Amino acid sequence: MISANNVTYRIGKKALFEDVNIKFTEGNCYGLIGANGAGKSTFLKILSGEIEPSKGEIAITPGQRLSVLEQDHFKYDDYKVLDTVVMGNSRLYEIMKEKEAIYAKEDFTEEDGNRASELEAEFADMNGWEAESDAAQLLNGLGVETELHEKLMNELTGNDKVKVLLAKALFGNPDILLMDEPTNHLDIDAIAWLEEFLSDFENTVIVVSHDRHFLNQVCTQIADIDYAKIQLYAGNYDFWYESSQLIIKQRKEANRKKEEKIKELQEFIQRFSANASKSKQATSRKRALEKIELDDIKPSSRKYPYVDFRPEREIGNEVLEVKGLKKSIDGQDVINDISFLVNREDKIAFVGSNEIATTALFNILNEVEEADGGEFKWGVTTKVAYFPKDIGAQFTGNETIVEWLTQYSPDPDSTYVRGFLGRMLFPGEDGVKKVNVLSGGEKVRVLLSRMMIEGANVLVFDDPTNHLDMESITALNNALIKFNGVVIFTSHDHQFIQTIANRIMEILPDGTLVDKMTTYDEYLETDASARKRQGTAEVSEEE
Repeated sequence: MISANNVTYRIGKKALFEDVNIKFTEGNCYGLIGANGAGKSTFLKILSGEIEPSKGEIAITPGQRLSVLEQDHFKYDDYKVLDTVVMGNSRLYEIMKEKEAIYAKEDFTEEDGNRASELEAEFADMNGWEAESDAAQLLNGLGVETELHEKLMNELTGNDKVKVLLAKALFGNPDILLMDEPTNHLDIDAIAWLEEFLSDFENTVIVVSHDRHFLNQVCTQIADIDYAKIQLYAGNYDFWYESSQLIIKQRKEANRKKEEKIKELQEFIQRFSANASKSKQATSRKRALEKIELDDIKPSSRKYPYVDFRPEREIGNEVLEVKGLKKSIDGQDVINDISFLVNREDKIAFVGSNEIATTALFNILNEVEEADGGEFKWGVTTKVAYFPKDIGAQFTGNETIVEWLTQYSPDPDSTYVRGFLGRMLFPGEDGVKKVNVLSGGEKVRVLLSRMMIEGANVLVFDDPTNHLDMESITALNNALIKFNGVVIFTSHDHQFIQTIANRIMEILPDGTLVDKMTTYDEYLETDASARKRQGTAEVSEEE
């Protein structure tokens, strides 16, 4: 068990948390949620001991081991992949290294022998002989191929490094597991594996995630940070949302009844306070009135941007035709002779692990880069707005937000642009912030503002949910559900894909295309899982 006892954390004069008392117990997975800036990551760091609270303390059951998903992708660059995972249990790794050093000695003494014997006993008690096979099993489950296990971390891609750090956090069955955005940069199969792992995990998990489907799959309780307090709710994310809304509704209804009673008592007192025969009753009602207290119902600190894409013109029947498109990167075919037609009612999600190919395709379709072969043609009625994966490249200048957006606006008056910014949670003074100092989430909201201003009837998004908080993801999700045009997108957010897409495409590792008119859940149950099983069978036959 891990608990926070009267924890307060201040940044300057502002209290991010105030007298927080909460216990996280064994057998539960807690989803830590809250608006951007509420302090989710900070609270995890307080729990892990990385930062000290201003007041109060964190208590961990004696003898329990705490493990944290690390965010520094370069910290272990000089270590082998397997060694990095085993470091998840620092004591076990220390024993392994000390043993190696002793056995490597040329002048092996009796004292060395005694020390080695002690280490061997402790090593066996910690199941050390299974350590490397356990580490390999975690890596394989997350999709890190066996041939990478003996390589140095600096030889891996960014996505594989993320998976290794996740395996490190999971290694050795920690008693308490803290994870900040564990699904970031994971592919579909790795997320599914992690969901299953955590569902079977019997110890304590505390996780921050913006992936609503993930929280629904793994969480048994939700810890909601709002107004410097943390409130626990039983159940997953959807249950929290329904419960929190119901509580607010009940409190408002209780206040409404109290207000009616107050009005009734005030009217009686006003009518009969001067009436001698009714004076006792009026006095009694005054006392009753004084005892009625309305609940202080604070609005949530969560703020939802207003996202609404309105096409300038209706889209025609001819949207997009792609014929024999080809693209190679570093000598490898990532897009291999693919062809497809886009229809006027399509909302297409590109899924799967081949993100390089998807980004290349989106860049080609939006003329950011050129194909090596084939062709594509947009319909004459189409107007396309593009949200690229590399959003930082859009904001390298020194303009203010208002100046940057005005260049895309049909109305040169800055008041028109400021209207969009206000709806996207940039109040008046924020408009003069320089675009090159914006946070990731702010850049996404500015780019969404530009897309709304452009009035396109085809929207192309390459992973727009990165950097967004839950409220912004929900707002964008709802906007694309009701958008009366074509959407072509990719995302790591399961619920985002499932609720928007009516057509699924996947560029396979060989660069070919799978194209299905289906929902995401149906696709995962049939096509993707069938191919995975077939691939496993083929490997078994070769062995």
